Parts: sequence; C-alpha cells; structure tokens
Amino acid sequence: MGKNTWLYVEIPLMDYEEARALQLEIVQARKNATIDRNVVLSLEHPSVFTLGRRGERSHLKVSESFLKAKGIPVVQVERGGDITYHGPGQLVVYPILSLKKEGFGVNEYVTGLEEVMIRSAEDYGVKSERDPRNRGVWVGNNKLGSIGIAIRHGISFHGLAFNVNLSMEPFTWIHPCGLQEIGMTSLEKELSRKVPMEKVRNTLGTHMESVFRATLEMVSPEVLTDLLRSN
Repeated sequence: MGKNTWLYVEIPLMDYEEARALQLEIVQARKNATIDRNVVLSLEHPSVFTLGRRGERSHLKVSESFLKAKGIPVVQVERGGDITYHGPGQLVVYPILSLKKEGFGVNEYVTGLEEVMIRSAEDYGVKSERDPRNRGVWVGNNKLGSIGIAIRHGISFHGLAFNVNLSMEPFTWIHPCGLQEIGMTSLEKELSRKVPMEKVRNTLGTHMESVFRATLEMVSPEVLTDLLRSN
C-alpha cells in the first residue's frame, strides 16, 4: 500500500458530545465523498464517563448523584467496549477513515491502533503489550491505553485513549472496561514524572504515520470547519 495523506487536526480540549457530533459530521462527509481524505482528530476531553455498546451502568461503583455533584456526565455511545473515563491529561485520537478504501479489516485496524500506542510508550521507556482479555495496551495488570471504535457506512470513527498525565482517581469509581481486579496506569505513573502532552501528540502522530503508512497533514480546526461547511 502506497503512502497517502490524512488530514490531522489538533484540538486542545473539546467537550465529549461536541467531539462525537463532529465525528459524525465527518463520517457523513466521507460517505458523500465531499471530504475525500481520512481525518484524524487529536484532543483532550473534560472529565466524562462513557459507556460503549457493551457498557453497563452496574460497572459504575459510585452513584450517579455522586458524579453529578462532581460535574462528571455519563454518556452512552455507539463505540465498542464497556465503560471508561476520559479527562484532561489523556490523549484521545479519533481517526475517521474508510476501512474499505484503506484495505483494513477491523482486527487489523485495531491491532494497528494498539501498535501505535505500544511504540509511543516505548519511546518514553515504558514497555507495554497486548492482553487477550481486552483490546488496548497494558503494563502488567494495568491498562495504559484503551480502544473503542464504531463503524458506519464502512467508515470507522471513535478510536484510542492514551493515558499521559491524567488523574487516576476517577478510574477507581468504575470497573474499567467492565473488568474487575485490574488497574489503570499512565505514562506519568510509570515514569514518576509528567510528560509534555505536545511531545506525546507528536510521538503518537509519528507512529501513526509509520504503522498505517500514511502522511498526516496538519490543518487547523478552522480549516476543517470550512471543509465541512463548504460541501
């Protein structure tokens, strides 16, 4: 497969529901071929719990009134997987791409997303690996990065969440990914120091280019908005 160019958009912080709406808008634009290239969104979310297609509210270990008092919503979404937490300090990457046009099977694509995180962690001296219990990347019994995707019209959206410097406390309020007796970790926790988010964005982008044999072309959020509005 030869190199191709994907649009790459960095957004500092975006509300989860707003990011989901943007993804769906891009999915429609890809379906209609009004945007003819894959789009990768790289961002952070304010605190939110999300429930995937297999998600059960019973995997919340605290009451929803407790979360409401904390100002943290619980959102049901169409991605695969169970319950997880997103918050500032976690790098979330949403590739919106045509699996068929790229020639990727679902398993191959998810394995590629895992590989991107494994290579990124390794760049910081953290050895992570896959675990047959659950897709994503792990350091021992602790999960470092999660994956949940959805496919509509042959176009994949949602993506990966890579724990960089985020607070680990909210993960103690759930059974992460619906699993019990597991922990969560982050680059900060493994290294006992913070890692600059911008550096991790660059690292992960570089490995995404290598794993998927693509070139990421940086465009601003405003340019993406113009592309969506002009079609």
